[in-house]
Amino acid sequence: MTNIQSHPQPRRLRLRVDDYYKMIELGMIDDYEKAEIIEGELIQKMTIGDKHASVVNSLNRLFVKNVSDNVLVSVQNPLRISDYNEPEPDFVLADLTKYDGKRHPRPAEVLFVVEVSDTTLKYDRDVKLPLYAEAEIGEVWIVNLPSEIVEVHTKPKFGLYQLVKIYNRGEILRSDAIPTLEIEVEKIIGE
Repeated sequence: MTNIQSHPQPRRLRLRVDDYYKMIELGMIDDYEKAEIIEGELIQKMTIGDKHASVVNSLNRLFVKNVSDNVLVSVQNPLRISDYNEPEPDFVLADLTKYDGKRHPRPAEVLFVVEVSDTTLKYDRDVKLPLYAEAEIGEVWIVNLPSEIVEVHTKPKFGLYQLVKIYNRGEILRSDAIPTLEIEVEKIIGE
């Protein structure tokens, strides 16, 4: 019988969200505002193109005009999901009856999340959407710019959304999280 020694294997070192902020405070990380933390890794954020920026601006105006004062519309700011996950969705709509606005919101304080997706569509669906489902965020919109549709993912269970509604041009999107919120798809994705 041959004695096989096991050799140390490379392993990925995960960065905690709090450690990340400490490193920024100490000046150890440059250009931090262009990254988000996913599974303990710093993920460089993509450059925002004209269409993406236009849709974010339009949605911002629509949300601010159409939600109550008990809802915070947070634009492209972090959402603390766990010790190792702090994505930066395009929008977090937080319930101000549960959230004081003095730190990044937590999943239990979130009404819904919006990702505006063009070049990041695969990443938003394959990486970020499961994170939101695992955190039991009840509703996530993916504004799918290449297909000119809005996907509304609801009913998270076992890290997956059980229901997906697709809204096309000519339709009105109705939020489950905020029943009074109704928006024409054209007003989201543009004419």
